[in-house]
Amino acid sequence: MSVKAFKLVSAIEREMLMGDKNYINIECIECCGKNLYIGTNDCFIYHFLLDEKVSTAGKITFAATKQLHKYLGLKKPVSELKAASALTRLLVLCDNTITLVNMINLEPVPTGARIKGAVTFTLNENPVSGDPFCVEVCIISVKRRTIQMFMVFEDRVQIVKEVFTPEQPCAVAVDGYYLCLALTTQYIILNYNTGVSQDLFPYCSDEKRPIVKRIGRQEFLLAGPGGLGMFATVDGISQRAPVHWSENVIGAALCFPYVVALDDEFITVHSMLDQQQKQTLPFKEGHILQDFEGKVIVATNKGVYILVPLPLEKQIQDLLASHRVEEALVLAKGARRNIPKEKFQVMYKRILQQAGFIQFAQLQFLEAKELFRSGQLDVRELISLYPFLLPTSSSFIRSHPPLHEYADLNQLTQGDQEKMTKCKRFLMSYLNEVRSTEVANGYKEDIDTALLKLYAEANHESLLDLLVSENFCLLTDSAAWLEKHKKYFALGLLYHYNGQDAAALQLWVKIVDGDIQDSTRSDLYEYIVDFLTFCSDQDLVWKYSEWILQKNEEVGVQIFTKRPLEEQEKNNINPDDIVSCLNKYPKARVKYLEHLVLERKIEKEKYHTHLAVLYLEAILQLKSVTTDNCTETTELLLKLRSLLQKSDLYRIRFILEKIQGTDLHMESAILYGKLEEHEKALHILVHELKDFRAAEEYCIWNSEKRDVQYRQRLFHMLLSVYLTPGTSDCALVMAAVDLLNNHAAEFDAGLVLQVVPDSWSVQLLSPFLAGAVRQSIHTKRMTQVALGLAQAENLIYKHEKVKQKGSPILLSDKKVCQVCQNPFCEPVFVRYPNGSMAHTHCAANRHLNSNVTHHSPSSSNQT
Repeated sequence: MSVKAFKLVSAIEREMLMGDKNYINIECIECCGKNLYIGTNDCFIYHFLLDEKVSTAGKITFAATKQLHKYLGLKKPVSELKAASALTRLLVLCDNTITLVNMINLEPVPTGARIKGAVTFTLNENPVSGDPFCVEVCIISVKRRTIQMFMVFEDRVQIVKEVFTPEQPCAVAVDGYYLCLALTTQYIILNYNTGVSQDLFPYCSDEKRPIVKRIGRQEFLLAGPGGLGMFATVDGISQRAPVHWSENVIGAALCFPYVVALDDEFITVHSMLDQQQKQTLPFKEGHILQDFEGKVIVATNKGVYILVPLPLEKQIQDLLASHRVEEALVLAKGARRNIPKEKFQVMYKRILQQAGFIQFAQLQFLEAKELFRSGQLDVRELISLYPFLLPTSSSFIRSHPPLHEYADLNQLTQGDQEKMTKCKRFLMSYLNEVRSTEVANGYKEDIDTALLKLYAEANHESLLDLLVSENFCLLTDSAAWLEKHKKYFALGLLYHYNGQDAAALQLWVKIVDGDIQDSTRSDLYEYIVDFLTFCSDQDLVWKYSEWILQKNEEVGVQIFTKRPLEEQEKNNINPDDIVSCLNKYPKARVKYLEHLVLERKIEKEKYHTHLAVLYLEAILQLKSVTTDNCTETTELLLKLRSLLQKSDLYRIRFILEKIQGTDLHMESAILYGKLEEHEKALHILVHELKDFRAAEEYCIWNSEKRDVQYRQRLFHMLLSVYLTPGTSDCALVMAAVDLLNNHAAEFDAGLVLQVVPDSWSVQLLSPFLAGAVRQSIHTKRMTQVALGLAQAENLIYKHEKVKQKGSPILLSDKKVCQVCQNPFCEPVFVRYPNGSMAHTHCAANRHLNSNVTHHSPSSSNQT
């Protein structure tokens, strides 16, 4: 695809050079700065000064001023010209001789220094000598198969090396020690310092004019077979793909990133970056194409023209305008070497951003995203395409010149709703990715506000995630947008995030009451309960507590029962106030008291008593309605019994008075047990309820955390109740037998045998008797074991005492107490295991010196 990379501009018109002398032809050219030198077929050298002029419209022209011309007097064509500006010399090849002339006056050097026998020559642009006041010249000698290297100074020449080639050389280019040669049948690379050569590829010099051109450090451009422009390094390899030329190319030049080629009819321009042909310029009768320090000059026999490159930025912009993104990016990357680093970075970022918008407009979102990221796009440029997404308070102004040609998304999509939806989906995804990166720094409010608006408009599930996490949504813009799209629950979250809990609750309550419609959450009531549970604003909790409890007592009470533990421990909300508030809500009041008593385990009599009374009143209320125990009654009975059994804080007699006269016999028994009136309790269980299992369990739970004697006393009481004199109930007798046989370990066998009727057979009590005997034997044996261990321990102590007495202890008036440092006045002392001694009264002192405290006293001897 074509690119306008160059413009052909005339530099030397035919009339300026030859007037009406048609026989004069241009043979060679050389350009050094503004100096243009032309060699002709009649042995003249012409010197012109070229002035570049730029019009107000940006058009470039050249004005050539003739300085002088010089006849060399050989009547032969001037074959080649090369300028050595460091020496102010012009090297002129004419009649196989290279003459050194002054660049200013074109006079030969006084010494007459020259190089004879040269067919063609070139300069080493990567010299190896290191001498700034000489140039290195490589010639193809008239000698057969010979290359010669010279050093040319201001007024003399010096041969350096003569190299022989396998075939006759036709063309040469040089880089350092490396020669790239076109021989008769092939191209080769030859290191003239070491003599090592490397074959490149074949070609036929009879059929085609060879081209050998140095294009960079250790790299050459060659005219290869099949019309290919081949790149080769000094190592004999190609690091670039070839360019496709015509078969009859006669010259090539380099103007990075382009390779320019000349044939009989056209000038073609190929990119070195992607090897594609970019431009074709009609140009007939051309026979010279050369580049001089980035200036490309082409000539016919009669005129000279300059290929003026268009600025790379304009070329890139033209490519972007044609939506040729890949080519534009390749060209932009290639321009790096020609543009200062800081300027290039600014330019390249802008190009990436422009390319991103082109891909975006073509709905190539993945490519667009990568280009936006690489170009570090101010994301507000993208947001501004979407109407009303940027906050009204945003100070953003679009880039100038603009990065794209679109006013807004409507123009870009031409009103296509499907495309618009895709674009909005892309922006959602892109904003969500960049909002937490450095790209968002400085304008997070704009990004998050735009993202919120997109989510709300699309009814996207991520709207709530955005609002419950850290965000920078602007309240005024966001609130109006959420209200517009009837996202009232989300609006409440926005208010909450901005510390306006009262406004949030007001909205949510209206949704639950049906005053406004929002189906975001079907469990909004439960959400409000949870919100108030963790709300630190007590005024809000009290304000909405009535509304919460009226909706559902059992759920609503959670605003008090599930508050954070640390807040409850501080009693930020007085439990007494809560209980007073809940007086109108019986179920909630019970739930809250259960929370205080059973969960928080607050040890206050009033709460325990209050809860027991509420249980009792509820049970009696239910019993007054129906005589059968329903599920609710059973559940309440179990709760009351559990409380009465486990708590020791309620007013026992107060509860007992309320129970008297009712059929709550089990509860009465529990209360009598709390009063230590076990006989009354057991009597109720046995004679009123006839619940023998409950009677046994009563003895067990009442004796928990008590000693064995207490438990035995309870079981003996129960046995006495079963065997009350005058009782002939067989059920009681069997209960007594079962009690003895099942709990033999809980009884004193001797006392039992005294109270059981003589009429009972041994067989009837055989399990009890067997257990009693077994327990008695076990007790005896355990006692014997304990006695034996005690005797052994006593023997050990006696042995230790004998050992201690075996070592004499000397006490004299020179010995002092280790505590008070006073001598002993009487033969009574304490001796520690470390050998130190102290008065008996000093030993009793707790504050011993370090010598003593380092050894904890054990048994001691007193004398």
